[in-house]
Amino acid sequence: MNRPECLEEARKCVCGDRPLDYGTPESSFSAIAKLWSCYKGIEFSAIDIALMMALLKIARIQTGVAKADSFVDLAGYAACGCEIATGGQNAQKEVIRD
Repeated sequence: MNRPECLEEARKCVCGDRPLDYGTPESSFSAIAKLWSCYKGIEFSAIDIALMMALLKIARIQTGVAKADSFVDLAGYAACGCEIATGGQNAQKEVIRD
């Protein structure tokens, strides 16, 4: 898989119809942050979740058995984290369906 293919796959994941099933990344990551905060007794934010999910993908890649989907997911988590951190507008005008 080349760079454009990887980024296109990530775009399909984060800009597709997944929010219809799971909600926006911000709301999903916020819900995860609340659960993890309660479980660990320390405060996590939606951006923390985006970063830790990216770290999960990096850990999987680091095993030496890297698969393309781990890199695609990593790019997707980075894009979601960027949007949350910069206040980017999450409301997509179109939902991409494959």
